[in-house]
Amino acid sequence: MDNLFDLQGKVAVVTGSSRGIGRAIALRLAQHGAKLVISSRKAEACETVAEEIRANGGEAIVQPCNVSDKAQLQALADAAMKQWGRIDILVCNAAVNPFFGPSKDIPDDAFDKIMDVNIKSNHWLCNMVAPGMAERGGGAIVIISSVGGLFGSSTLGAYGISKAADMQLARNLAVEWGPQNVRANCIAPGLIKTDFARALWENPEIAKKATKGYALRRVGEPDEIAGAAVFLGSRAGSFMTGQTIVIDGGGMVNFQSV
Repeated sequence: MDNLFDLQGKVAVVTGSSRGIGRAIALRLAQHGAKLVISSRKAEACETVAEEIRANGGEAIVQPCNVSDKAQLQALADAAMKQWGRIDILVCNAAVNPFFGPSKDIPDDAFDKIMDVNIKSNHWLCNMVAPGMAERGGGAIVIISSVGGLFGSSTLGAYGISKAADMQLARNLAVEWGPQNVRANCIAPGLIKTDFARALWENPEIAKKATKGYALRRVGEPDEIAGAAVFLGSRAGSFMTGQTIVIDGGGMVNFQSV
């Protein structure tokens, strides 16, 4: 029987893939046969991930990129095309959250940075890559959103706005590019054990409070997000588009118990 998750011959670009969720996704895509473009701001950190993929028999190149810079995003897309002549899977994972507190106190520059990195960069990169996918008969775009985009917050307001916008971006892309067999979906993780969320899980008491409403009563691991990206990028997910997959240990379904 054919393997629904086989990615042999596919090329995947993953932003923010030197650590955390992005790294886990890149490693798992490679494990299933995809060729990877590893990207984050620091080339050395990216090379470590690329070397791990190569050591396990995969193929990977490195293209450093600050996603807030449109020219660097274009260079990222161009690097994949120069190396392999195609992009089949795009994972927009890079994100920032430089402010924690009530919305009335957020500085304008922090608000602008969140919107630029978490929304505008994804809009740019997706629209750089989607036309080529369409020309080759299809492709898959995966945007890493957050459960923060599904409920209100007194401390993560701007971040939540950006992540809700990412869900809408995926829906728009799905409608625009669906006739050309380009699919676009979001993954909305709950609290995951990454450097990005370290303040919320490193202290056991804070972590317990943060996950008390989770049905599984624990913090998630990056690899527990990666499987969904493999699904969405493969033939297994070929009839899914415009959707948001929530992976939060049962936080949303158990919300009333918080």
